[in-house]
Amino acid sequence: MSIESAYQYLYLSAAIVLGILVGIVLIRSVIGPRITDRILCINMIGTLVICLIAILALRQNEGYLVDISLIYAMISFLTVLILASVYIRKKEGKPDERDDRPSSNRQIGEGGKEAGDG
Repeated sequence: MSIESAYQYLYLSAAIVLGILVGIVLIRSVIGPRITDRILCINMIGTLVICLIAILALRQNEGYLVDISLIYAMISFLTVLILASVYIRKKEGKPDERDDRPSSNRQIGEGGKEAGDG
């Protein structure tokens, strides 16, 4: 067995393992109880596919596949950002209705002191 064939077997076994992991993460995305679980699973599937494309580039000795994996990484990143911003904004409601500042319920008196301060 030459070193080249050993590398080919290594690439093939790594691709099989990553393919199985994509299936497991896909099942988790369907089962996931919250939308955040599903968004993270989409991100994980994108990362695993990028790794699969990179392994395929090594196995086939094709350099253009690395460029495709980089483009896929950018698209996957933007997809997760858009999904997160849409679902977080949808859950929070209108931005004017919510005020997280702890001093929002306190009344400010004269001289910049809060009401109730001696």
